Amino acid sequence: MLFHDIFAHHPKEREAIIDQDRSVTYGEFQDLVERWAAYFEALGVKKGDRVGLVSKNCLEFIVTYFAVIKAGGVIVPINFQLVPREIAYIVKDTAMKLLVVKEALPLAEPLQELSAPSLMQITFDELHHAPEQEFVPVSLTETDPSTIIYTSGTTGKPKGAMLSHGNLYANARDFMESIPLTAEDTALCVLPMYHCFAWTVCVAGPLLCGGRIVIQAVYQFKAAMRLVKQYGVTMFTGVPAVYRLLHESRDLDSVDSVRYFISGGAPLGLDLARGFALKFGRPVLEGYGLSEASPVVSVNLPHKVKVGSIGPTIAHVKAKIINAHGEEVPHFERGELLVKGPNVMLGYLNLPDATAKAIEKDGWLHTGDVGYMDEDGFIFLVDRVKDMIISSGENVYPREIEEVVSAYPGVAECSVIGIPDALRGQAICLYVVPREGETIDKKALRQYLIGRIAPYKVPREYF
Repeated sequence: MLFHDIFAHHPKEREAIIDQDRSVTYGEFQDLVERWAAYFEALGVKKGDRVGLVSKNCLEFIVTYFAVIKAGGVIVPINFQLVPREIAYIVKDTAMKLLVVKEALPLAEPLQELSAPSLMQITFDELHHAPEQEFVPVSLTETDPSTIIYTSGTTGKPKGAMLSHGNLYANARDFMESIPLTAEDTALCVLPMYHCFAWTVCVAGPLLCGGRIVIQAVYQFKAAMRLVKQYGVTMFTGVPAVYRLLHESRDLDSVDSVRYFISGGAPLGLDLARGFALKFGRPVLEGYGLSEASPVVSVNLPHKVKVGSIGPTIAHVKAKIINAHGEEVPHFERGELLVKGPNVMLGYLNLPDATAKAIEKDGWLHTGDVGYMDEDGFIFLVDRVKDMIISSGENVYPREIEEVVSAYPGVAECSVIGIPDALRGQAICLYVVPREGETIDKKALRQYLIGRIAPYKVPREYF
């Protein structure tokens, strides 16, 4: 199935999406997607063209995503927290045709610095007022690329993971075999939609089964709890920091309607997992994924939870643990986690060597995570092969920050590490060695970093 067809056969009168004071039915949603797809065609978007999308969570984000791929384009969701120079890199790397935004971004100067051509930007308001066009269907297959998700890399440059129509459809379908949603379910999307995690679990899954999505533009805990109670949310998805706040909350009635609590993006922690289940009488179903796998690989099951585990793999996804020699190891022995299935990416954009290193010839994807598997197929992660820091669900690589810090006047050496943080999982910590005879003001250094890297990458601790 093509990914943009996942909601095509639901009753048109059924409510599909609630965004603040706006509500659209499946019929209205389908009509809007086709109308915007026709306009993208009129703008010159052709099969395979890359179209960027920068926005906070909203109805327009979802419509744009599906409209672009329906027109044959490849959507590139971009973290709205990135600064213009970071966005400009993605624009150049994808040879982007068009950028869809809520408000135009100042990209002319950073694109010029990269010797990249200027880029046409179109706003949601322009799309809403676009003239009617006739949509011309595009010939597509499940193996055609539909999305490019950018992930941070140890080289300091983000890599574009190319996902196909089939990757995204299969991942949503197979996730729902583990977490069975129905047309009666309501999912709250508080996680950012540019993340694969939120997109598959909070958007694609509910749309595939004909359920309802309630959108929160930017996460705010009390507002999220009000939405849960107001709309009778049955599936709540968050990162561990959200569940820690919920666990500390005194308002136990606010989540009475929730059937499934899903957690991902960072380790949940044994104490929080046990404390939450004891307080609310329902477990948090911890899962695991990575952008290169569309992203869901595994999740604990509603009827069987092993605290500390990321669960067994979802349907049609295989996993194995290998040692340094590439040999599969017995149960409970530690090694690198590899996964295989219809959710594994096509490869990294413009990076054949990195693709060959990540995906073996027989289709096994190296996750870079160290763990073990028990006799029931439940997976337990114990370490990371890569140097990645996970702070409030955001992936941060030290070298990406270190490269920017190194350019600051007076810096001889620097190193970034993750340190334990009760709320964020990990906080970013920076160590700096000044050049001989130089002194470095911490506040001035922090101010220097703001605007050069995304806010969530700016270190909290300085030594």
